[in-house]
Amino acid sequence: MDANAPREDNAGGWSQFGDKPPTAGTFTRPGPVLPPPPPPRRAGFVLTRKAIAGLALAAVTALTAAALGGGAVGAYVAEGARPAPTVTTTVASPVFRTASGQLTVAQVAEKVQPSVVMIQGQNAEGSGVVLSEDGLILTNNHVVAGQGDQLTVKFSDGKTAKASVVGTDPATDLAVIRAAGVSGLAKATLGDSDQLKVGDDVLAIGSPLGLDGTVTSGIISALDRTVTAGSGGQDQQLPPGWGQQGQASETTTLGGMIQTDAAINPGNSGGALVNAAGELVGINSAVAADGVNLGFAIPVNTAKQVSEQLISKGKVSHAFLGVSVTDATGDVPGALIRQVTAGSPAEKAGLKQGDLITKIGNTAVQGGDTVVGQVRGFKIGQQVQVTYQRDGKTSSVTVTMEEKK
Repeated sequence: MDANAPREDNAGGWSQFGDKPPTAGTFTRPGPVLPPPPPPRRAGFVLTRKAIAGLALAAVTALTAAALGGGAVGAYVAEGARPAPTVTTTVASPVFRTASGQLTVAQVAEKVQPSVVMIQGQNAEGSGVVLSEDGLILTNNHVVAGQGDQLTVKFSDGKTAKASVVGTDPATDLAVIRAAGVSGLAKATLGDSDQLKVGDDVLAIGSPLGLDGTVTSGIISALDRTVTAGSGGQDQQLPPGWGQQGQASETTTLGGMIQTDAAINPGNSGGALVNAAGELVGINSAVAADGVNLGFAIPVNTAKQVSEQLISKGKVSHAFLGVSVTDATGDVPGALIRQVTAGSPAEKAGLKQGDLITKIGNTAVQGGDTVVGQVRGFKIGQQVQVTYQRDGKTSSVTVTMEEKK
């Protein structure tokens, strides 16, 4: 996608959608282990971002040297880049320290694993998190997209069940499915992603490379990241030396993402990112490639808001700003407004063509993607302060988000 081209939605403006854990502990990470490449049948999503080379969605749906999202070597190349710590003395089991005491990593993993499932489709694999005892499961849209009703869920006890899609939301890359004929499932305990702090310990749990119940550990590396995701359709992307074929992809932007160095591998998409108390704080969705061990998760507060709408009405109502933006080209970073939709919240607030948006809410704007990603996380009716420059003068307005028609 040309970063300098105006971005528009059906109404003529850029599509604008949507709205701590305990003190971090220490633990020992294992040394690098390179798994064999998965079968070359998987194809799917690839992520791109100017500031982060080659992001990819983490479902086992594609294989490539620089991408993970669908089944790649990007993650285990990154894992190999992380040296194992040198242990010279006998140490206690790694722990997460919580407000009420401390739990070992093993105890947190044991608590959460029954709530995480493996999802198998016609040509993709991923993970999911149990929301209800009777089979509602939260996952990524890109895990179930194009799979129809040919979904199978595998639980932590090895049992399987057929599943159907309840609703999907491509704008936030979230989906809810329902496993048939099940009861008494262990549902996840939802945490509060707004309380996360950089440095907090986390575990990522899912089914990388089809290895269900896999646990990796790390920390929160950063918060409020914006990444741009793209669907590769039926692209077949293979490991180095296997050859590659594919076609152009479409993109969507995800804002407010949690960044972590917990290893997120192909097949982790839709799986759990949990805090030191074993509470769900994010849905693992993407990873940086090119040997960079950085993964990205959708905050659980966003996932909760979206999943509740999908369960109740099968679709999601998104907030709308009503501007077409492009990246700024001058010395000041920001998003340049190319067009304002008539009657939109942006027009009502007084924003005009040529204004340079430099901050939206509490987030500094680096480019058009930042605006899009942030607004997708806002709620309808939410009041958001937008800071902008016009003729060299900085001003701010309060915009009330409306529902996208």
